[in-house]
Amino acid sequence: MENTIGTRGREFVGTVINAKMQKTVTVEWPRTIYIPKYERYLTKRTRVKAHNPESINAKVGDQVRIMECRKLSKTKSFIIIEKLGVNFGYVAREGDLKAGVVARSEKPKEHPKTEAEE
Repeated sequence: MENTIGTRGREFVGTVINAKMQKTVTVEWPRTIYIPKYERYLTKRTRVKAHNPESINAKVGDQVRIMECRKLSKTKSFIIIEKLGVNFGYVAREGDLKAGVVARSEKPKEHPKTEAEE
């Protein structure tokens, strides 16, 4: 018989960004906040540790639904309740970063030569 962990409270959908710990993953999701002084929006991200049950076994790049539960350790108070699929945008971005590919908008611009340099 498997021990079940009761859930309560908030529920979020995020992407697994780290799965190197035993039965624990780090889940991240973006959120938008409004800054009244500048009358603009800012995108921030939230990262939490979540319990990864062996029955779900989420990997890096998976999109998951997590829900709050009792405190499982010092930093872990969420549990994965469902794996929704793969977040291909995250997987592609991480693959490009590891390969050293630079996006077109991030290419360094060549400075025009001055008369002294010629």
